Amino acid sequence: MQSLKLLALDREDLEVLSAHLQDAVLKVADMAYVPSQKRFAAVANRFDWMHASDESAAKKKSYERQRSALRFDRVISAQVQDIRLSDKERVLELLAIQFEEAEPPEGLVTLVFAGGAAVRLHVECIEAELKDLGIAWPTERLPEHAEDDQQATES
Repeated sequence: MQSLKLLALDREDLEVLSAHLQDAVLKVADMAYVPSQKRFAAVANRFDWMHASDESAAKKKSYERQRSALRFDRVISAQVQDIRLSDKERVLELLAIQFEEAEPPEGLVTLVFAGGAAVRLHVECIEAELKDLGIAWPTERLPEHAEDDQQATES
C-alpha cells in the first residue's frame, strides 16, 4: 500500500479525508485536544478501501489496515458525545467526518463514530492533515455497517 499524506483546507478536501478514514478504529486514549496549541490529534488504524476495491484482493479476502495520524489545527473548542474520556481503552469506529459551516471560514467538524458517539470541533477554518505511519498489515475482516450507523452518516 502506498503511504498517504493528505492536507484538507476546504469541505471537498475534508470529504477525501473522510473517505480514507471510513471504518478506521481507535481507542479513546488515542485522541487528544490541546487547547493551548489549538490542535486536535488522533492516531487510528485505517482500513484501506482502495486496496479492498482491487479485484484480486477482494477475491482473496486479503485486506489491509494502516496506522495513520489525523490532525486538525485552528481548533477553538472540542466536545464529545457519548464518549467517556476516562474510558481510555474503549474502541471507536469512525464512520465519517462532516463539516457544517458557520460564519465562513469558521465551522464545526464532526467525527461521527458507530453507536452514536461523536467528537465535535469548532474550527476557525478547515486545516487538517492525514498521514500514514509505518507499514500496513493484513486483515481478513471487511468492515460492516449497522443500519443505524448508515443513517447517522447521511444526516
